[in-house]
This record gives sequence, C-alpha cells and structure tokens, in this order.
Amino acid sequence: MSPDERTVDAPLPGDPRAMVPALHAPGSFVRSGKVRDLYDVGERLLLVASDRLSAFDVVLPTPIPDKGRVLTGLSRFWFDRTYDIIPNHLVGTDPAELPAGFTDGAGLRELRGRMMLCRRARVLPVEVIVRGYVSGSGWKDYKRTGAICGIKLPNGLRESDRLPRPIFTPSTKAEVGHDENIGFDTMVELVGGPLAEQVRDVALALYRCGAEIAEKAGILLADTKFELGTALDNGEMILIDEVMTPDSSRLWDASAYEPGRAQASFDKQPVRDWLEAQLWAKTYPGPDLPPEIVAGTRQRYVEAFERITGASFERYLKEDVVAQ
Repeated sequence: MSPDERTVDAPLPGDPRAMVPALHAPGSFVRSGKVRDLYDVGERLLLVASDRLSAFDVVLPTPIPDKGRVLTGLSRFWFDRTYDIIPNHLVGTDPAELPAGFTDGAGLRELRGRMMLCRRARVLPVEVIVRGYVSGSGWKDYKRTGAICGIKLPNGLRESDRLPRPIFTPSTKAEVGHDENIGFDTMVELVGGPLAEQVRDVALALYRCGAEIAEKAGILLADTKFELGTALDNGEMILIDEVMTPDSSRLWDASAYEPGRAQASFDKQPVRDWLEAQLWAKTYPGPDLPPEIVAGTRQRYVEAFERITGASFERYLKEDVVAQ
C-alpha cells in the first residue's frame, strides 16, 4: 500500500462511490485508501483509482479531474513493459468483466479507464524504493550523514545530482504518519535475507527499465516506489498497486534539469507549495484548491501520461486503450 493508500473506514472526498452511488453491489466494498478503493469480486479484487488528491497525509476536498485514469493508464503501460522482469497482479480492465449486477450503466462508464481487476496477493510489509538522484528525504539524509539509508555516497553531491548508480532504499509502512527509511539489514530482519535480496534485485531492474523508457521521452525518473506481494494463487512474487506514476515517483522534465536545486516535476508538488502558503494547520479537511491549481495539476499528470506512453490521453478517455 503506497503513502496515498492509507486505509480508512468511510468514503472520502472524490470517491467514485459518491459520484456514482450504484458503483458497487452490497457487501463488495472492502476499504478506501487515500486514492484507491478496493472491492471484492470473487476470485479477484477490483482496484478503482479515484480523482482524490492527498497532501501532507490529508485527503483534500478538491478532486483533480481524470487523475485516477492517468494513474491507471500509466500503471497499465508499465505492467506491460515490465512483465519480463516480474509478473504483476493485472488480469483485466474491462468493466464488462465484472460480475453481473455489480453496477449499473452509469457505474460502468465511471469505471472505464480507472479500474483494474487484480490477482489477490499478500503485500510485502515494506515500501520498495529506488533512487537514481539525490532528492527529497534522500537529500536531507545525505546532507546530514553523507549517506542515504546508510548507503555511503561520494562527497560533494548537490541536490538533484544523478547518483553514480541507482540505490535501493526501503522504508517502513506507517498506517499513521510518515514512513521511515530503513537500511537493508533492517529489511532482512523483517522479511528474511533471500526475499530481501530478491526484492532489491527486482526493484533495481524495474527502475532501470523505467528510467530508460522515461528518459527517451524527455523525463527523468528521479526516484520511485514499488509495491510487491506474494500472489495467493501460486505463491510467486508479483508487482502490484500502481507503477511509476506521478503519485508514486518524482518525474522531472529533462529539458529543464539543473542540479543544485529542486526540480520542477510532473506531480503534485505545486499543490504542496500552494498549501504551504496558506493558513492551514495540515489537518483534515484541508482548503479547497483554486481552479488554476486544479487545472495545472491535471495538465502535468496528463503530460506525464502522454510523454511516457506516447499515446493520446483523449483517446484513452474515449477508447480505454493505452497504445503507441
């Protein structure tokens, strides 16, 4: 479960169930995260990405139109491109595959482009993070210790510098508050040595694949967070949740990249910057976002989708197809 998916007990603002009351059959709803909603559909799980936006661990009252479809479309693209590295949980994206009576016509239309039918899995109890650049909490760690998560790095690195090679930096999963970076040895204590080594190797391979594809599109994959789990149907390790999206990654415009400072990114950082300037205690419910912030955020997410996939987002909205 990613930082944007802390479990809650009630529907959240921007929840598709609030937009389409007939979205799910009685008894099928499992839980809401900050962004995604999970439903039980028999042998499979249904994962629905809403348009909710969270910042500072608070779900904001203003959704970002089509954000959930961007996250789902990009994840589908990456699931396809990384299958040779590791299998994944995705088994279907067509609302017609849902059980009869699960939802009505309006619900089916709302689900298009934002749903994934998934294999069930036991989720790994750590966040799987790979960094290719010095940024965010990694930059703070480096300034303080000369290392990131205990991994010693060369002296004299600047903020946003590319690392000599990508590094694996797992963290805890906190149901409340922020995750905490941990060293590889601590991960071994949590999951065992062989599994920790397997996860590290897979994560680094996924990052290298994603960074290469993104860079060809003029985007730098600064860091990213993966979710891995053990499939309940056959016990193999699989990639789950979302993959290399603006919610789970720092994506930078390569043409504007300049080490020595923070970088403009295809994510919600401008939302955080706007919120920092408000008289807000960073507690629920949060302020309403102004139209220009909403429009700008949607534009960045859509641009990330189109540049990485090479596909038209308008076509994706109309045809539910991710293709080059």
